[in-house]
Amino acid sequence: MATLDLSYPSIVAEVGSGSFSIHGVDMDEDDIDVLDSPAEETPLAPNQSPYEKQCANLAVHLDALPYKCESLQEMQGKLEHIISKIIICAESKNWTALTAWDALLQCWLQLRYPMTTPTRAKLVTFYYELCLIPGLDVRVVRSWVDMISRLLGKTGKRRLESRDLRLPWSPLWQVLHKELFPKKRLNQTNRNLNNILLYVAESCKPYFPAEDIPEMLDTFLPIITPNTTLTMIPVLTSFLPPSHPHLYLPVIFKLWEAFNSFSMDDRFLELAGNLAEEHVAGKAGDFGEEGGAQWKDVGIWSEQEWTLLVSKGFESMYVPIGKSRNPNMTSAHADAASVRQGSKIKKSISRINALAKLFVYSMAVDGPLRGDSASATPSSQSGQATYLAGSKAMDTLDRLITSTESFFHPSNHGHWTVLLTNLLQRLTAEFADRWFEEQLPSCRTPVTRRLTTSIRRAFVTSLLTPALLAMFSKDSLSLAMTQGALRVMAQLEPTLVMPELLERAYGGLEVVNETHRTTAVLKILSGISLPLVSEKVWRPGQKHLLPLLELCIPGIDLNDPNKTICATSFIISVIQHVKIGDISMHQSGFALSGDNPSEDLMQLDDDETQLPEGVGMSPFISLGREEERALVRESTSGFADWVASLFRRILALYENLPEEGGRKKTTGGKTEEAVLKSIKSMADIVCLHLSDQLFELVLNLVYDYATTNAKSNAVRAFGHLVACLARAKPQRTIDRFLPFCTSQIKEELKHGASSIRTTSTHESVPSDTTLHWNMAILRGCLGYGGPALLEHKETIIQLLLLLLERTKSERGYSGTSALVSRVLHTLTTVYPINNHFVNSDRWLDPDFNKTHSMQWGNLYEPNDVQIEWHVPSTPEVDFVLQILDRIASLALDKIEALVNSPGRWDSIARNDFCRYLAFSKAVWSGMPTIYKEALKEVSHPCLDPDVDVEGLIAAQLDIKAGVVLTDPQDPRYQRVVELRTRFGNLIHLAATKLRRDQDEEDHIDAVIAVVKALDTYFLDYGMSRGDFTTLQKNFSQSREVNRMSSRQKDNARIVWLKRAQLYHSARLYIHALYRRRSELDDRLLKDDVAELCLSPYTRVRRLAQNVLHNICGYYVRSTRYLLPTMFESLTKGNNPDRMKGGLYVLGNKGITAYIMADQKLQKRYLLSLLECQHEEKPSVQKLVSTNSSDCLIHLNEETIHTAAYSADVPRLNLAIRDLEADLETRIDSELRENALAVAPKRVRKQLQEYEDTIKSVLGLAVRPTIHWRYVQMAITFILGLMRRDAPTPPDAVRFLMEQTTNVQPLIRLNAQQGIVRESLFIKMRTHAKNDEELWLCQWQNPLSRKMSVNDRDEFLSALQKPVVGPNDFFVDKFETGFLTWTSTVRGYIISNQPIGWDVSSSESLAIISEYTGKEYYSKLAALWSQETENSSGTADLRSENVLFVKSIAKMFEDATLQDLLEVVEPLLTNMDKFQQAAAAEILAGLLRGSKHWSQRGLNTLWSWFVPRFDRILSQARPDTVVYWTSFLQMVLEDRDPRRNKPLVDWILSLQLDFQGDSAFSVTKSLNAVVALVDAMGVRFNPISEKYVTLFFSNADSNYAEIRNSIASALFCIARNRWRPSHPSVAALIAACRETEDPLDTRESVFDDQVQQTVLQLSEWKNQRFPPPRVSQSQFDKVGLTMLLWLWVAFHGSEACLAFPSAMKMLPEILNMSELNDNPELQKYSSAVLQVMSSVHLPATFAEAVVDKLVQAIQISKSWRIRLHTLPALVMFFYRNLLMISPADISKVMDVLLECLADENVEVREMSSRTLSGIVRCSQRQNIIPLKNRFISLARSVKLPSRSAPNYGESMRKLHSAILGLCALIESFPYSVESWMPPLTEVLARHATDPPPISTTIRHCASEFKKTHQDTWHKDQLSFDEEQLQSLSTMLVGTSYYA
Repeated sequence: MATLDLSYPSIVAEVGSGSFSIHGVDMDEDDIDVLDSPAEETPLAPNQSPYEKQCANLAVHLDALPYKCESLQEMQGKLEHIISKIIICAESKNWTALTAWDALLQCWLQLRYPMTTPTRAKLVTFYYELCLIPGLDVRVVRSWVDMISRLLGKTGKRRLESRDLRLPWSPLWQVLHKELFPKKRLNQTNRNLNNILLYVAESCKPYFPAEDIPEMLDTFLPIITPNTTLTMIPVLTSFLPPSHPHLYLPVIFKLWEAFNSFSMDDRFLELAGNLAEEHVAGKAGDFGEEGGAQWKDVGIWSEQEWTLLVSKGFESMYVPIGKSRNPNMTSAHADAASVRQGSKIKKSISRINALAKLFVYSMAVDGPLRGDSASATPSSQSGQATYLAGSKAMDTLDRLITSTESFFHPSNHGHWTVLLTNLLQRLTAEFADRWFEEQLPSCRTPVTRRLTTSIRRAFVTSLLTPALLAMFSKDSLSLAMTQGALRVMAQLEPTLVMPELLERAYGGLEVVNETHRTTAVLKILSGISLPLVSEKVWRPGQKHLLPLLELCIPGIDLNDPNKTICATSFIISVIQHVKIGDISMHQSGFALSGDNPSEDLMQLDDDETQLPEGVGMSPFISLGREEERALVRESTSGFADWVASLFRRILALYENLPEEGGRKKTTGGKTEEAVLKSIKSMADIVCLHLSDQLFELVLNLVYDYATTNAKSNAVRAFGHLVACLARAKPQRTIDRFLPFCTSQIKEELKHGASSIRTTSTHESVPSDTTLHWNMAILRGCLGYGGPALLEHKETIIQLLLLLLERTKSERGYSGTSALVSRVLHTLTTVYPINNHFVNSDRWLDPDFNKTHSMQWGNLYEPNDVQIEWHVPSTPEVDFVLQILDRIASLALDKIEALVNSPGRWDSIARNDFCRYLAFSKAVWSGMPTIYKEALKEVSHPCLDPDVDVEGLIAAQLDIKAGVVLTDPQDPRYQRVVELRTRFGNLIHLAATKLRRDQDEEDHIDAVIAVVKALDTYFLDYGMSRGDFTTLQKNFSQSREVNRMSSRQKDNARIVWLKRAQLYHSARLYIHALYRRRSELDDRLLKDDVAELCLSPYTRVRRLAQNVLHNICGYYVRSTRYLLPTMFESLTKGNNPDRMKGGLYVLGNKGITAYIMADQKLQKRYLLSLLECQHEEKPSVQKLVSTNSSDCLIHLNEETIHTAAYSADVPRLNLAIRDLEADLETRIDSELRENALAVAPKRVRKQLQEYEDTIKSVLGLAVRPTIHWRYVQMAITFILGLMRRDAPTPPDAVRFLMEQTTNVQPLIRLNAQQGIVRESLFIKMRTHAKNDEELWLCQWQNPLSRKMSVNDRDEFLSALQKPVVGPNDFFVDKFETGFLTWTSTVRGYIISNQPIGWDVSSSESLAIISEYTGKEYYSKLAALWSQETENSSGTADLRSENVLFVKSIAKMFEDATLQDLLEVVEPLLTNMDKFQQAAAAEILAGLLRGSKHWSQRGLNTLWSWFVPRFDRILSQARPDTVVYWTSFLQMVLEDRDPRRNKPLVDWILSLQLDFQGDSAFSVTKSLNAVVALVDAMGVRFNPISEKYVTLFFSNADSNYAEIRNSIASALFCIARNRWRPSHPSVAALIAACRETEDPLDTRESVFDDQVQQTVLQLSEWKNQRFPPPRVSQSQFDKVGLTMLLWLWVAFHGSEACLAFPSAMKMLPEILNMSELNDNPELQKYSSAVLQVMSSVHLPATFAEAVVDKLVQAIQISKSWRIRLHTLPALVMFFYRNLLMISPADISKVMDVLLECLADENVEVREMSSRTLSGIVRCSQRQNIIPLKNRFISLARSVKLPSRSAPNYGESMRKLHSAILGLCALIESFPYSVESWMPPLTEVLARHATDPPPISTTIRHCASEFKKTHQDTWHKDQLSFDEEQLQSLSTMLVGTSYYA
């Protein structure tokens, strides 16, 4: 579970609502930090405490800011203030207020101030205890869980050590247990608390005491059974602490080996990966000598464990084997079949991540070093195994990568490609992480266990080939992951990686007709910029920079947007690290600015690759340092030409852009916009890094273009280009452009530009183009460099005045608004300047300018970066005030005159209003940080004295954020506030006037302008959430570009600038939250924003609603203030559009959640929805329906329990006392007393509101005029309002009972659910002694007893005896006894008197009893018997009907039994399938509900039912038998068979006549037996032998249905018999540690029967009938039954049980695969063989299977068997590659070489393909001996004439040699090995031989050509002239004319 997205809107109860404040931006405390831990930003002494390290980290952040921030003491005071409020909220149980203070604590954490370890630990304990309070709203709990994860930090960088914090695991398990095993009748399908609590366990498990591990195992292991694995395995992995793994790993590995489960593979692989990382230092690590893992064979794993881990990881690649392109995932099938359990547990687990961790953190020098790194298997030197780089894990990884290498190639693309490339990316990321961690002085891993340079080199060498193959992947995701892998590898081993990459890069950039290769190369290059630019990383890299940049320029092409974006991203990635300036020897005395670069430099050389001058033959060799530097200096002379060419290319692209237009004034579509955005980013970086001379060149070039052109299609784009220049050098750019643009604008305006009045977006008038062109240039110029504007103050003011007055078209005045906004933003905000790649002092240093290439790629640590900021100066503020006084005031005057004018506006007035308001809005949107809001007088606090305490309303976190004016006494401050208030008042007046005239549609533009102005007034303050998120993402992306690991300390300077800016922005953003509302705010909010949300115009409504939802996220209690208006909009008399507006606002997820958390608001909302029947418009009714269903998720018993919580919380009180003791300041006692005094009032009020709600809903529901849909809505509301801790009002129960016979199925269903739920709640209230028992479902039935299990055999035998006396007991659920037993098992004694139900519910029970008579049941049965629309498509019984009857039967026992049976009788005799289904449902409910009936009632029921068993079975037809089978499953499931003794006895007495004429009658009986076997489980074992014998002896049934049933029955019996059942957990663990097979997985379940069947099959094979009766043969029928059983078993979670039997049957299965005369038998035998290879096997079995397959090939006389066995062998070999011993590999190789010489040509060809795959995967060390063997064989055979007697023999020998050579060539499909070229000469000699030799050679040559065409330009160099000729001969044979 990643960081939970916890937008629980009650958290915003004090802020309003919606996707609020800090939750809206999922910003972890880490997200604005780059480094792994606060310690590593500054060089710190190792003995520093965590607190001191945090202080040092904070100092780096604060030093980077240009203003003074709060001291540690101030922020500690704020923290204590927040904690004190949190404590008061918790003590008064005001959970809603508490969640708001949580959000403020999050804000505090964002600021990265240090928190002491004790405080952090106590806060975690406090929140942990909060999460464990039973019965609270899930969304509240989720917000607390999020706080725990924020306080603890991410895994790998935890903020608390395990010694700092201890948490109890047992209370969490108690709460979780209820969620994992819920009551069926609660029907809580959409609940997610189990996943949330598992996430808590996972986050907190390092802090669970390690000494509790045995107790955890004692708790969890006994309740793991085959039925609970999917539920309990996640529990096991989430709870077990990472320390002392030796205590639990043996059990985990044995469990893993035993079960076939996808979910288990996920969980255990993740656990193994995490443990490998946690224990990489062994006993020297964090867990010490006692808790650390012991190093074993491979890392912390034994050889056996490692094999299992890697095999499971290998399976996770899902690469296809053989003909099938889809892997057979039996584990996923097994999990899907186990839907009864665990399906609600969801967690996204990346196996690839886990596998990468496992490999990387298991690497160490732990074996003898192997000399030959090319070998793909551990080779032996002097009998001892040797390993690649001396590391076993590295060696295994090399084998894994080698065996999957061919799947990386683009031509072999499939669903596996993403997984494989993801593996590369994760491996390199984890490797880099570990590598950097081991460079740190704090690393605890012993030196002997660390990664070495040889391991690093071997690692990169192994991964390089697949990465180079995958770099041309067809999908962008795979390509991105390959880029990530290559980026890390290029920095780890540049000398290995860079030459290979550059070779492909030059090739890819020079081909013009393969765009895909070009874009792929550009993407890869943009990821490896550092080795290209930094001589420290790779010395030869810099000289390639210019050639590559020049090759990029043609890539900037509007016709190929993707290529353009890739080219710009590459240019950005390299230019951000360099200074673009000429430092060659020619540089002095060369005037660049006047020269036009010669175009021919853009032409490519004629050579194959364009080599930098003076490099010689190979461009990739590394020369001496000085030689390299000289070459680089020389190459910089090309920068001037490149820059000029680049900007000309950009301008040429601008000229071809489509026309600007559309509502958003975009250029073209999304593609063109993306291209322009990428070009802008590129130009920005390029301009920043230009030397002074080159900047002048570019400035002149752009200026010349600007002054001689005005392109309407490139107005915005060109403005952006000028902005890039202005950002680099604002003064130079403004001085150059301002005079020209000003004069042009004046000239254009003088001649009538922008004089046509418009208020909506329109096509630009051609005559206005020059005006817009120059305005866009000015917007670009004036957007940066505040001080540079001061020199042109008067010019700017006069220009703005002129534009304000004269621009009358919408585009003109929008441009003016944007201009003033840019100017004010530049002057008033704080932002970093000088974003060069080095600090400014270095950038300006003359020496640097002569030798800057030596500094390219320079990386900084954060404390070395000197950041310069623009901070508004006094002259700048004065200039702003001048603009406000002289221009903004003028605009406001005009607006005021207009809004005060009487009468309606004409078009001129409307235009004036829109443009002046747009200008005023732009003024304030450009100054979000001009002043700090003073404390406001709140006129409408929206407080309820019975519920709210004013001191507990969340308040703004007052922090410094670089705001310009902060002193309210400052005249400048007062002037700004006065103007802003005037702006607000005018908006209100305008809105009022427009609302008065709203019947005129041409007012819409004016109304839209008002909405936008309101948006600015409320939200353009500080920093908005959207802007902050954008900065955050931008920073995250920049941070990742240059770093290999999160532990890397240095990064590019720009990254640290962005981090500083992000930290500043975080302060602004936090400052903007939790604002109070003034009277003006309230007026604007209620009278204007709220009313505009209800506008009759959709466009206005939508815009206003967006504004409203945003406002609610920033202003305290704004939602509560607005809600009355929204509720009123739904009342009768409002028009439909107004209602729709209200419904849309109320339907917002955040606002809905806020309403539903408060009982008073909830009541008003539910009633408002139910009152909406008056409006018939379909769109309104659809909205009502949507809103009502959306609010149901928030309507549950826990919501009211949370709002009115009054139970004791002793453990939380202890945590509170502990936390309070940590505070230095005393908690406000008056506030505390006040809060505690209000708490009981709040509870009473909320409960009163709840009662009123349910009464009011009921009152509306029973109205005679109400529509049935509203009845249904009311019932769902009542369902949500029912509570377990209080009885439902009797009137509501009466209403529900009435509706259970409603003709509408949905109403009936919901009403039944209501009665079922109430009956369960009555049961809970009856038995629960206290609140905790009630909410944790820990109540005990008075009939239940805990039975001790002292002797398991005795206990099981007791379960077979009849229950007669008071000491006998029923055991319904067997939740233990598989691995071991719990100490006690719950049993029930016989009931001897009726249960006395909860007294408070007696009236409700009387009402239900009153209804349940014969007439009621008849009506109910008639409705249930109607034909239904079954949406699920299955013909099962409806569980809701069964539960309904069960609930009534439980409550009233046999009171109405006779009535019910009389109703059922006619249904049983009717043959209609729906009547039969209704009968089955009623009877199933009765039998399930009779669990605790008196003996008299049970006797009556069974005496009626028993005589009817036979009739029911005999009259069941194919369409109804499924209902009765389902009936049996429902009745028998989770019930002691002795409760249903008559039914069980009847099933056991059924005669199974397998040889009868009717297959259907046998199947009916057989299905009943299978249902019983499945339900009885282990209790069936004593009688199972009889049935096993019966099934095996009748496996030769003639009917497929019967054979299927027999297979299912055998599967169930085998599963029931599997009970390893150890005497205790300690015995189980000991057995797992000491024995090979503690879980009995290697014992055959039906040993004797299978053995006998195998013997019989070999006899029956010879007695098979000839076709067409062949399928009636004994061999075929029994064989099919056995295959079906194996097929079913291998797809179950207990697949291991079938292996011993499958092993015995393997020879016969192989025999069956050759039988062409029975396609079904052949199909199943092949399928079973395939599925066998996909199920994980223990190593002993794997070897046995290989032996059996090899033996089958060797001794079989049938070539067909050999042909079918070879694919099975290769599949099995490949899947179990890492488990097969060298001896077995030799056997496989021997048999393949024999098959190469087989008499049958198909067998020979199949063995050749098999040999090719096996050589590729694992036998590379044997290539040379094999090659020599095949060559000598080919040379020794001379083909005689066809008539010669030895022709066939000679042909076979020669063909085997040719096939062998071809297999070797095909084993390396994507490379040319040194031994390959000579083979072409051998093969060419036989290219003209008769078939099949010639065809084999031709096929081999064509495959070679296909797989090598991408790299042929390089591969052909490996062949000489003759060998190339031979290759050609192989391909086409000899010419006819030769």
